[in-house]
Amino acid sequence: MSETFSLGRIAGIRVGVNASVLVIVLIIAGGLAFGRFPLVLPGRGAAAYVAAGVAAAVAFLASLLAHELAHALVARRNGVEVEGITLWLLGGVARLRSGARTPGAEFRIAGVGPLTSLVLGVLLAAGAVLARLAGADGLPVAVLDYLAGINVALAVFNLVPAAPLDGGRLLRALLWRLRGDAWSSAVTAARAGRFFGFALIALGFLQLVTGRGFGGLWLALVGLFVVNAATAEEQHAQVSSRLGGLTVGAVMSGPALVADPDLTVERFLHEVALVRRFSTYPLVDPSGALVGLVTLNRLRSVPPAARATTRLRDVACPPAEIPVARPGEPLTELLPRMEGCSDGRAVVLDGSRVVGVVSPSDVARTLQLADLAAFDRYPSAGGGADVARVPDPGRP
Repeated sequence: MSETFSLGRIAGIRVGVNASVLVIVLIIAGGLAFGRFPLVLPGRGAAAYVAAGVAAAVAFLASLLAHELAHALVARRNGVEVEGITLWLLGGVARLRSGARTPGAEFRIAGVGPLTSLVLGVLLAAGAVLARLAGADGLPVAVLDYLAGINVALAVFNLVPAAPLDGGRLLRALLWRLRGDAWSSAVTAARAGRFFGFALIALGFLQLVTGRGFGGLWLALVGLFVVNAATAEEQHAQVSSRLGGLTVGAVMSGPALVADPDLTVERFLHEVALVRRFSTYPLVDPSGALVGLVTLNRLRSVPPAARATTRLRDVACPPAEIPVARPGEPLTELLPRMEGCSDGRAVVLDGSRVVGVVSPSDVARTLQLADLAAFDRYPSAGGGADVARVPDPGRP
């Protein structure tokens, strides 16, 4: 889920918000201001209800941020690089550049989120009790009650043993510990997630047809998200199990053909793109540092009339958004990052020097070779998971 705008950094971790989060703010604020609060505390003015509803919605987002920040901080302590946190329509997501390296790390990273939400819920409930003991019993206390309940509910929901929920990660960690196989454990957790998602969809439609209102539609939407995310996780786990042991350097295409960022699109098309059979071109400055990435898809977006005046840097994917990797990095750690404005490509760096590119076609070819190797009854010595160089028939 991409961010629409940034909120800055917390403890060095980038925090962003997707525009869809405004929908959940409106739903929560509206539901509380015109539904729950007037029902439990009648006689207040409309402005007071709206202010309390907006405050509760914003505080709920802060609770989601605390949940995801806990994941990110524990991930970083366990050696997993954190790309950032994004809040969106259905909650939040901490984007990790790789998976946990041990079952214990996986368990800690997954478990700290629900634990944080549960602790927040208990503290907010205690705050509401203390406020009532002090004689307060108005909208601020109602907001505390709501936030306490929603944080406990968030913790319980996330503990369901079904990926991509935190409970699914906990299930994967436990199975990983028992089986010794991370990828088969991930497949099991993902399949549990898909079953759970379909159950939510069915329950949501049941609520709709029995006239129980908007809640059924929301439940079905959450279920659809869970099904799609679980399916994607299962596919990723199956692919990763077939690519286990391979490094980025074994898969990349190299050396990469780099380009001058100040070339015009028209000149680049005639002198390079139409002559060379590449679809991805890293842009480098005079010192050889990566400053952008252009693909044929990005070049096609430039209108013909503007190609003579548009420079490559004007249409390039910026450096901060380009997935980068080192030749010795496990390929399975790069795959989740190959998305966004780079059209699924990643640039391989040796120090600051561009040495290659990994594209979806490189990964697809490697998967095809892995499938062929699985049917090889007489593998050559030293084959393993590595891809051997095909002998040149022209050489003795």
